[in-house]
Amino acid sequence: MYQVVRARLCALVCGTVTAFGRRAARRDAGMVTSEYAMGIVAAVAFAVVLYKVVTSGAVSAELQGIVKRALDARM
Repeated sequence: MYQVVRARLCALVCGTVTAFGRRAARRDAGMVTSEYAMGIVAAVAFAVVLYKVVTSGAVSAELQGIVKRALDARM
């Protein structure tokens, strides 16, 4: 991993691409897209769990109580 980062950094700074840098770039192709997809799947799963928790009876009643107390607050 360190060598790949170093080769890419050298290519950006020096403007040269070594044989190792070309191999590393080819070997790493498509990795960003798969990581992006896994991030979306994880975010959607977290959103579903959060939705289920917030819409459950106990949590919903507590949230309604908090909002009601906040609206009835006197200054």
